[in-house]
Amino acid sequence: MKVNFKKAKNEKDIKSILDYNIDAFSDSPDFKWTFEEIKKEVAEGWELFSLMLEGEIMAAVFYKLEGDSLLTKNTAIKITHQGSGFSHTIKEFFEKVAREKGLKKIYHYCRIDNFRMYSLNESHQYKKTPKKLGPEGLVVEWVKTLK
Repeated sequence: MKVNFKKAKNEKDIKSILDYNIDAFSDSPDFKWTFEEIKKEVAEGWELFSLMLEGEIMAAVFYKLEGDSLLTKNTAIKITHQGSGFSHTIKEFFEKVAREKGLKKIYHYCRIDNFRMYSLNESHQYKKTPKKLGPEGLVVEWVKTLK
């Protein structure tokens, strides 16, 4: 199956990604999944992409450049496609972007209780840092040093 990443270039693109995820992520403790919050993230330098499969949005993917590092986060894969390897595709996308930009590190942020992401991060040689983010410390930071 051919997947691609489509950059959100305007408010219409942001709205389509929001509409795909509205039910699944409206209650997420690490991110308020609203149109205004997504626009705020983009205004703060996060680039928003949708993971697409045959015209269907599968997940939302964010990255941000900071110094020699790529900061990353993403929503879950649509439930009907979980377990199909798309999470690995997202990790490969982040690594490709970092290498193309000559960056040295990739940081990934996920919820403290997202144990599937813990396993995925470990399988891609990320190391969990002691840093916790968010008002209640519910987001953890992972780092991968590129060679």
